[in-house]
Amino acid sequence: MTDFVFPPPAPPSVAVEGTRERFPVRRILCVGRNYAAHARELGNDPDREPPFFFLKPADCVVDSGATVPYPGLTTNLHHEIELVVAIGRGGSDIPAGLAHEHVYGYAAGIDLTRRDLQEEAKRLRRPWDWSKGFDQSAPCGPIRPVARAGHPSRGRITLAVGDEVRQDADLSEMIWGVAEIVSLASQAMALCPGDLIFTGTPAGVGPIERGDRVTGEIEGVGRIEISIG
Repeated sequence: MTDFVFPPPAPPSVAVEGTRERFPVRRILCVGRNYAAHARELGNDPDREPPFFFLKPADCVVDSGATVPYPGLTTNLHHEIELVVAIGRGGSDIPAGLAHEHVYGYAAGIDLTRRDLQEEAKRLRRPWDWSKGFDQSAPCGPIRPVARAGHPSRGRITLAVGDEVRQDADLSEMIWGVAEIVSLASQAMALCPGDLIFTGTPAGVGPIERGDRVTGEIEGVGRIEISIG
């Protein structure tokens, strides 16, 4: 038996829809610039470069219904609604044609971003970690297993702040689909059960303030709701 110098923390986890079970989270991968309109709204050219990956610590995840504290070091916190892929079977160099066999289920997630820190990092050509990987920056709704969700390639994806709909698109607008994303990620690192992949956000990202109620929904996948404390 291993002796730790202090008790290790409980593993991060996400609810599984309709059960008391929890999905243990090993790692969070995120895809950038996977909707053309969103890439353009941030001043990028989606036709010139493919999406890329960045990471969030696993303990950034927080359940739907949480009150997320407004983070420090920012005055420009942004919402980004995303389809989340939950990996249930690991592998490396997974062919796109077999990628769906590695997916346990899907969820609606929100990639919270300290936009001012991200823009400064871009300007200085520095890593994005401080803008993306802060506490509770990866809210994730209950995972709907593939047996109930299928493998969604289309369906409305929306986010509202209060009663104002900010993001409203369709999953079919993703430049790279789920199978391609899983395949690409597995070429860079071995995927393992417990990995979550946030697949990118559509246009309409914007600021949220203390006291805001943020709700997101993906047709056929599920909902997520958080409050900003």
